Amino acid sequence: MARSDLLIDLVEAEQHGDRARFRALVEAVIAEERAKSHHLVAERLSDLITTVGLADRPGRDSVAASVSDLLLEVVPQRRLLDLTLTPSVCGAISELIEEHHRGELLRSHNIEPRHRVLLAGPPGNGKTSIAEAIAAETLLPMYVARYEGLVSSYLGESASRLDEAFEFARTRRCVLFFDEFDTIAKERADEHETGEIKRVVSTLLLQIDRLPAHVIVVCATNHSELLDRAAWRRFQLRLSIEAPTRATATEFLNKTARRLGGELGYAPRTLAEHLQGASFAELEEFAVDVRRRYVLSLPDADLRAIAKDKITQWQKQARS
Repeated sequence: MARSDLLIDLVEAEQHGDRARFRALVEAVIAEERAKSHHLVAERLSDLITTVGLADRPGRDSVAASVSDLLLEVVPQRRLLDLTLTPSVCGAISELIEEHHRGELLRSHNIEPRHRVLLAGPPGNGKTSIAEAIAAETLLPMYVARYEGLVSSYLGESASRLDEAFEFARTRRCVLFFDEFDTIAKERADEHETGEIKRVVSTLLLQIDRLPAHVIVVCATNHSELLDRAAWRRFQLRLSIEAPTRATATEFLNKTARRLGGELGYAPRTLAEHLQGASFAELEEFAVDVRRRYVLSLPDADLRAIAKDKITQWQKQARS
């Protein structure tokens, strides 16, 4: 981490609009990070001041604004260690991240890191979180496809909007995320689909093929059976993201309780038994709800009673 005096000087330079001093200070931070062998941080900062330009050039935000109706930039909230994944999935994602950390070594041997990932599985079990973790661990910005902007009712316009979004992505190192990928990559052999949708799928697959290795495209689907058959071979890494087992639910509740800063009324293993069948998203929602009610009920809060009540509510909803 850079020295506190450097950080203070950076903020002061930005507040006073002194772009030259701001750039010089960023370069000083880069030098410090390189000296500490924090090469990923140094490279990321170097890329930013090179590609964005801290003086006399439009900032990244002004460039991104031109496609803001097509791609939404999000700040990743998850790191890989925050996730509860099966060993095979965690290992595959870790390998992908390592490949991008050591991309120059691979390229020196004429090998590119893998950069096209397909995540398939039931909703609420971490596909979006995995995309966020990849962005966080590789220190890359993350852009999420906005289908309301990409898919148009006008003939031929959807394909041109896809072209525009991919053209933007190709110009920078980033993670490009398509959630509910089956929405836009449906099977073209389906006789019920229109010619326009088929053109969109063809454009989409062509654009994915053309992406350079510095763009990590992650696509997630809850309905892999709906995907166009040609979509599958576009992805170098195809992972099945499953619902939690009792063991993984217990581990996840343990992590969530620590993150929320308190217990959940029952041991995580007991909660996992009572909440059998819940997705990771539902487990997290349950834990947050218990802690919320506990805080609002202080100073006379009964944590176990709150948890018992929430378990009953969840089980009633699950049966309905």
